[in-house]
Amino acid sequence: MIALTTEQRRRRWLALGIVALAYVLSFFQRFAPAGIAQDLAAAFQTSAASLGALAATYFYVYTVMQVPTGVLVDTLGPRRILVLGGIIGGLGSFLFGLAPSLELALLGRTLIGLGVSVTFIAMLKLIAVWFEEERFATLVGVSMLIGNLGSVLAGAPLSAVAQATGWRGVFIGVGALSLILAGLCWVIVRDRPQATAEAQAVPKFDRTALLGALLSVVRNRATWPAILVNTGICGAFFTFAGLWTVPYLVQVHGMERSVAAAHLSLWFGGFAVGCFFIGTLSDRLGRRKPVIIGATHVYALIWLVLWSGVSLPITVSYALFGLLGVVTAGFTLTWACAKEVNPPMLSGMSTSITNMGSFAAAAVLQPVVGWVMDLAWRGELVAGVRFYDLAAWRGGLGVATVCALLGAAASWWIVETRCRNIWKPA
Repeated sequence: MIALTTEQRRRRWLALGIVALAYVLSFFQRFAPAGIAQDLAAAFQTSAASLGALAATYFYVYTVMQVPTGVLVDTLGPRRILVLGGIIGGLGSFLFGLAPSLELALLGRTLIGLGVSVTFIAMLKLIAVWFEEERFATLVGVSMLIGNLGSVLAGAPLSAVAQATGWRGVFIGVGALSLILAGLCWVIVRDRPQATAEAQAVPKFDRTALLGALLSVVRNRATWPAILVNTGICGAFFTFAGLWTVPYLVQVHGMERSVAAAHLSLWFGGFAVGCFFIGTLSDRLGRRKPVIIGATHVYALIWLVLWSGVSLPITVSYALFGLLGVVTAGFTLTWACAKEVNPPMLSGMSTSITNMGSFAAAAVLQPVVGWVMDLAWRGELVAGVRFYDLAAWRGGLGVATVCALLGAAASWWIVETRCRNIWKPA
């Protein structure tokens, strides 16, 4: 990495802060349906399967965009796509908040997913280009700690606001904020330290070379364990925390909605803390694999407890969800693992390909969980919303639990990099 001037060091932190704020909105949009699931079901008179499809639309688009985003940040740079993503995501949020029908709400969620899908990969690219390699996992963890404020806000705070004033105005406000952050990205963010006019010009690139680079990441066997861990752990996380947590706790454990939403916020809060703690721990130990193995196995055990439906004292239940959040963050090391076994110039592609698995899993599993639950539904309604018994919930949770177990098993095949890039030309 080239030496940076004092001005460049100041600019890199300011740019990272702005992108981290955009990442807050990305996390909020990702998990918002969980905090207002009951409201959405009532507003659009929908089944569990349809509600799952509404939430999963975000993940479908996000999944499809991962590889294109990785290619774009490695070729065109993150600045332009951050601006375009902010504009599209803002417009999608406006549409979702104003949608009179399920069809328009689906379109709004699609635009939201399209807009925010670029934020995370662009942020990883900025960290990889502007900061020292040995600080990568720590800075990713700090950025995710900040970003997870969005998921915390999507839990109890959003649920409380939705009950008090309605959920639609929240998304209109988020849309306006997205447009503001897009403008700040254009003014502040630069693609690389040598941010001259020439460096910021749109580069020419060879499509054949791009395809070859992409295939080199996919064909690298050392990339795949990171992909599988990310798919299993994050797939289960997005599936359940993204929609089903509050209804599960209300219907199976008889919790008040505010208490159930507090559990969700604890999960997100624990995840935020875990992102910082696990990334920092890994960097200080100089190891990736043992940290991932430990975190993913505790994560899988907690999923077995959730699947069982066993009733726990409220304090134990709160503690369990807090711990669940901390160990969920184990999957965040997979981006570093993938980046460190591939060419440094392909950091965007390697992290985006790794990220694809988790969103593909969520896109598939959210409606599948709802479909499995609908199969076991006994026709009971409470306040016009479908009520599912423990047997139905076990079927749905079983899908996510298997996903978590597969992610934990894959952690044993992670390639230890000792927190540095170990790629060598063939």
